[in-house]
Amino acid sequence: MPSRRLLLSVSLALALAPILGACVSTAAPALASYNLRMTTDPSDVSACTAIGDIKVPGGASNKDIQFRNQAVGLGADTALVTVTIFGDATPVDGVAYRCPQSGS
Repeated sequence: MPSRRLLLSVSLALALAPILGACVSTAAPALASYNLRMTTDPSDVSACTAIGDIKVPGGASNKDIQFRNQAVGLGADTALVTVTIFGDATPVDGVAYRCPQSGS
């Protein structure tokens, strides 16, 4: 039969696991996401190539960061935001694009 000390240690570890997991899984912005161009106007991406869909899970925290990270992960330099959270400008769905570089 397990000792009380062992049961207490296991119980404590199980109680702390979700708290510590939440600290570790906090989304951090990818460095390239700071250069990502975002738009809600489809005409802004008319000369660009679509490279993938962006979908942030409903229960996700830091949706804006996750949106940008997904776009950058697909190799995008521009993201067309197609769905935002109601009453907020936080993007949750969109399309990742690679656009030609301007000569300016």
